[in-house]
Amino acid sequence: MIEITQEELAIDCFLLAGRMLIQSGAETYRAEDTMLRMANSQGLTDAQSFVTPTGIIFSAGHKRPTRIAQISSRTTDLEKIALINSVSRKLTAGVITLEEAYEELLKIERTNLFFPIWVQVVASAIASGCFLILFKGTWIDVPFAVITGGVGYLIFLAMHSLTKVKFFAEFTGSLFVGLLSVLFYKIGWGYQLDKIVIGSVMPLVPGLPIANAVRDLMAGHFVSGVAKGMEALLTAFAIGAGIALALSF
Repeated sequence: MIEITQEELAIDCFLLAGRMLIQSGAETYRAEDTMLRMANSQGLTDAQSFVTPTGIIFSAGHKRPTRIAQISSRTTDLEKIALINSVSRKLTAGVITLEEAYEELLKIERTNLFFPIWVQVVASAIASGCFLILFKGTWIDVPFAVITGGVGYLIFLAMHSLTKVKFFAEFTGSLFVGLLSVLFYKIGWGYQLDKIVIGSVMPLVPGLPIANAVRDLMAGHFVSGVAKGMEALLTAFAIGAGIALALSF
């Protein structure tokens, strides 16, 4: 068995923290800053990192080999980001050792912090009804927005689980949102078709990716900012195409 040196363990720990931050939806500058702070706390003052939405390049110094970590999937998990930041702060403050920090990060990676699917669907359904009221819809349409938003988000989760293609899942989910909204409107139950559609589709809207893209651009991370902006634009296009197709029937 190959013995892992302290320096290799440190680099593995920093890469793990940065990779999980990006996978959980953190900003690029947050991941880079976290990795460099952790490296400085371990005496690696010459460390450098370059983070993109699809990969991380990290060097512990000029005379040390450069390491790369691939990022294949990204989601939104703010609780995981908070836990990783907590581990980073404890390590830099000297509260825990490097080995303890690495073990905590591995535990966080193995833990599924997402709510059960039924909770996500119920929350999306309730949010859809609230968005309808926010956009000045009528209270009579709230039950239809709740049903439409919940079903659309459930379809999105199911298609994403089957195909692993996020944009196709968003297109399918928004298509069902539009079809159900039109159905409720044409049978005379729904009164404001536009408000039902807008409220029901809001849980699929890429709010966090858009915010992260703007924050990365403002922080000077133009590669990551443009990449995240294009991802959010494609998501918006998929949602818009699904709704447009449904309204064309």
